[in-house]
Amino acid sequence: MKLSLALGSLILFVNYCFGIQNDIKVHWPSVIQNNDEWFAGPEAVRIGDNLLLFQKDNGGWNKNIDMAAELYENKKKQLLAEKNQLEGTTIDNGATHTQLRYLAKLFSVTKLERFKESFIVGLDYLLKAQYPNGGWPQFYPIIKGYYEHITYNDDAMIGVMNLLRDVAKRNGPYDFVDNARVEKAQEAINKGLEIILATQVKVNGKLTIWCAQHDVSTLEPAKARSYELPSLSGKESVEILEYLMKIEKPTEAVKNAIRSGVKWFQEAKVMGYRVDWIRDNTTEKIVDRVMVKDVNGGPLWGRFNDIQTNKIMFVGRDGIVKDSLNKIERERRVGYSYVDGYATKLLEVDYPEWEKKY
Repeated sequence: MKLSLALGSLILFVNYCFGIQNDIKVHWPSVIQNNDEWFAGPEAVRIGDNLLLFQKDNGGWNKNIDMAAELYENKKKQLLAEKNQLEGTTIDNGATHTQLRYLAKLFSVTKLERFKESFIVGLDYLLKAQYPNGGWPQFYPIIKGYYEHITYNDDAMIGVMNLLRDVAKRNGPYDFVDNARVEKAQEAINKGLEIILATQVKVNGKLTIWCAQHDVSTLEPAKARSYELPSLSGKESVEILEYLMKIEKPTEAVKNAIRSGVKWFQEAKVMGYRVDWIRDNTTEKIVDRVMVKDVNGGPLWGRFNDIQTNKIMFVGRDGIVKDSLNKIERERRVGYSYVDGYATKLLEVDYPEWEKKY
């Protein structure tokens, strides 16, 4: 393996000197799905070293960064100089928990201590970022504003809890984590479960689903950006229910939360419509997304749904609720998912399998 690593590094160095581009491009974060043979190679180690450079001193990472991109010396020096700039470390858009999954798999294959050390520091970051009530903010250190909310949006908190559950169970490549941190991970997901159950929205005394973010103090559904109003979230609630259904020996409270959430999805589905992506005939670039009537269309659910009526909310940057996707600005129609078949697999496959057990 050492020989292959050295040869791979030599090839990368020669390519760098002569400006040669690799024919095969790798994409972050899809590289996590690669097999152990790939993780034993020089490209996996190169990306792992990128992660170490991007990791901040508190153990977290910023979001929306291509971790697989080639880094030249000037960029590396810049990243080293910015390691103490902690303001942007986050769990949003897959940040931090995705990097940690990569590092764990990389260490399990290469046994290079620097990747284990980086993982441990990042794990400590996640444990420290958890609120006393069990939730996680979008950014840590805390950034004032809607970033302080307990954040389910974009799989933030559930992504963290799925990782911590794997650590607590020592699933897969996480068997190197010490006993003390394994116990802390279990405590963290226990607290996280408590806040998940506490934030499930009740309407007229009945449990429904969850908002994409909840106020850290009141636990009520909370507003984020101008087009992210307090509502019932079709996308994020599916991710929460999927997490709950993987709990071994669920309590009656967990079973009730799952069944109530599934019932909401069954009742709130929209039939008779489909969502079309419109592409430019010349460039094939996506230029619009529209809802059209189709007798065979559906089921569809809204990303945002009115808490009292369950009707889908279409909200542009003006913050005004519209009754149709086609009535909000094109930039938002293309750049944000307002309606989709979010719960199709949940209702057709996952929930029936879960219900057979319980």
